[in-house]
Amino acid sequence: MDTVVEFKGVSKAYGKLQVLEDIRLSVKKDDFMVIYGLPSSGKTVLLRLLMGLEKPDDGDIFLRGENVRHMPPKVRNVGYVPQDFALYPHWNIFDNIAYPLRLMRRRVSEIQPVVQRAAAMLSIEDLLGKLPTQLSGGQKQRVAVARGIVKETDIYLLDDPLAGLDFKLREKLIDDLKILQEGLGACFLYTTSDPIESMGLAETIAILHDGKIRETGEPQTVYRSPLHLSTMDILGFPRSNLFEGRLLRKSSGVWCETDLFKFPVVMDGEGPSMEGYTEVIVAVRPESIQKASGNAGNGLQANIYLREDLGAEEIIYLNVGGTSLTMLNPSYQNGHYDVGGQIGIGMSAQDIFVFEKGNGSRIGRGKENFHV
Repeated sequence: MDTVVEFKGVSKAYGKLQVLEDIRLSVKKDDFMVIYGLPSSGKTVLLRLLMGLEKPDDGDIFLRGENVRHMPPKVRNVGYVPQDFALYPHWNIFDNIAYPLRLMRRRVSEIQPVVQRAAAMLSIEDLLGKLPTQLSGGQKQRVAVARGIVKETDIYLLDDPLAGLDFKLREKLIDDLKILQEGLGACFLYTTSDPIESMGLAETIAILHDGKIRETGEPQTVYRSPLHLSTMDILGFPRSNLFEGRLLRKSSGVWCETDLFKFPVVMDGEGPSMEGYTEVIVAVRPESIQKASGNAGNGLQANIYLREDLGAEEIIYLNVGGTSLTMLNPSYQNGHYDVGGQIGIGMSAQDIFVFEKGNGSRIGRGKENFHV
């Protein structure tokens, strides 16, 4: 059986607050799936439903092909790593890691090797005799992960476990988690609100926004060819440039006009019916905006009003005729820009996406080989 986790039409509300709506999601064995969404998008509730700590209002949840909607948590056999460390301060690290095994009434002789194996996988063998108060934040997180994986299973749930750690430590633990998942040969279902973390970890990514799964797929495919406005907006750093446009049918085909530029559109399908024009949302990622050379494009002139130096790249904040745009300049490949200066900018139309203004579905993208 390839699919080990499946949500079929699952919804959950608390009073009038609809947290999850018609969730349909399949996770294959050995997959590292990341559920990416902004804070309060319903990620933790999704995992709690899977563990059996919450009951869905509608729909069914399957584990290994079996409907577990009415099954108690103890028989679902999933490992869990919470967002906070949740370590018992009066127990040493060995006892904290061993706690799930003791709940399962495992013999003492069985607990010792399992804890040692988990500690070795997380490189924390030398910490087993210490108390949580003697550990750093990164060490505590490793302990929490070790405690989550001592339960021998094929499904592990990780609820934003790197939140609150500094960037360098998170970067190291991202590598460690990928190696750990491959070593265990298990399914990891991992939630995060960090776009960089999600792209770095995921074999498959699912975008959760406003309580709905907007799309799933390989990270680079979802990033480079998003099917929904919310994906384009929240996945990536810096966030995408969004502005309003108008879609028109002309003798030469379908065109999109904005207050800054116009470009031909390759439609995904028939698209909306257009009598006159249709209002749309136009989106372009910061890295797709580039310094124009010579008389390329329409010669958009931009004023630089702010810049952020990130070392290997810089974020440039532009004003074009009263419209704000964000531009990413990787490795200073286009030179250095000063606040108060002016540059000409352009972009390839194929890097511009057009979405319906109402439901956010993608309508099409700019035509290849056309430059703005």
